[in-house]
Amino acid sequence: MKEVITEAIIDSLKVLPFLFITFLLIEVFEHKFSNKSKKAVEKSGKLGPLIGSLLGIIPQCGFGVAATNLYVTRIISLGTLFAVYLSTSDEMLPLLIAQNAPLSLMLKILGIKFIFGLIIGYIIDLIVRNKDKPKYNICEDEHCNCHESIVLASIKHTLNIFAYIIIFTFLINIIMHYGGENILAKILLKDNILASFVTSLIGLIPNCAGSVVLTELFLNNAISFGALIGGGLTAAGVAILVLLKENKNKKENIKIILGLYLIGALGGILVEIITRII
Repeated sequence: MKEVITEAIIDSLKVLPFLFITFLLIEVFEHKFSNKSKKAVEKSGKLGPLIGSLLGIIPQCGFGVAATNLYVTRIISLGTLFAVYLSTSDEMLPLLIAQNAPLSLMLKILGIKFIFGLIIGYIIDLIVRNKDKPKYNICEDEHCNCHESIVLASIKHTLNIFAYIIIFTFLINIIMHYGGENILAKILLKDNILASFVTSLIGLIPNCAGSVVLTELFLNNAISFGALIGGGLTAAGVAILVLLKENKNKKENIKIILGLYLIGALGGILVEIITRII
């Protein structure tokens, strides 16, 4: 057990400096461009799903929340909201960068999520015509403590994710120590084409834990690429919490979350099939 704990701490500490640098760059970007991103979506019109998908793949911690607020007030369409949810990577991309994942892998993930956001967004807008007028006043403070210094905010992000990493690394090491990959394979349906039904549920966890868990599972060879994509498509982070809190139409919330889950699960299966064929 001592070896398991020591290994978990060492493995986690290795990514700490890279994680901080990544979040520092993200904070700089967000402080400079977050308002511009929001205004671009507000003025997007019929280009909403395209712009939402493009901006969603950029690692901005508050953009999913901002898009949710814009949808609740009916400034953007339902299709644009889905485009943002499906394309955003939450903490997945920063963690992949910190873990020194291949650039080709990161570009592949972002490209697939962009395509799903774009296509699904336009399909939803063709089917759903939401003409409701704005109903709610929403405080825009549902953000990542923008009033704080960039360095302090980066440290908080880093420590928050680091806590998840060290806990989950410890759990994986225990499983590997007492049974190895066979246990993870059974729990997560590894190599099973239906695995994304499980990972899509993990992705729906309404904080950064979902994307962190999925990324760590993939990097530890516990889930397939298709399963990673399935969970990644649903990993909208705290935006789901904001939707439940601010949108008074509870039935609509259930439909949005259920739709997001099914798109993620079926999308993961599609990617898995294509990956196996190729």
